[in-house]
Amino acid sequence: MPITKFLQEPKILDIQPVNTAKKAANLRKTHVPFSGSPHKHPYDTEKFILLVDPYHASLYYEFNNSDVEYAEELANIVNVNGETVNMVLIWVKKKSIAVRCSPFLVEDLAAPSAG
Repeated sequence: MPITKFLQEPKILDIQPVNTAKKAANLRKTHVPFSGSPHKHPYDTEKFILLVDPYHASLYYEFNNSDVEYAEELANIVNVNGETVNMVLIWVKKKSIAVRCSPFLVEDLAAPSAG
């Protein structure tokens, strides 16, 4: 069976590596690592979105650009259709304010038990 789709050239990351000389041991003291696929924020140029699992966008983080000290490129993910997704590991300053968005099931609140 002939190959009909080939791997595509990955897009340039929204976040570029800052300083490759930083040591992970020093970063762990002041920063926390997060991995995922970076995307531009839909309306705020000072922020970006990090999709944890790009093919099931059920959890994502929203960070301020200024809170990221360092970014490392990870291996790209390729799906069965040959589409590639960029993945990064970012180091975010501890005590930074960020947003974590995850889905939940909407249900009736449980009635208080009589007791």
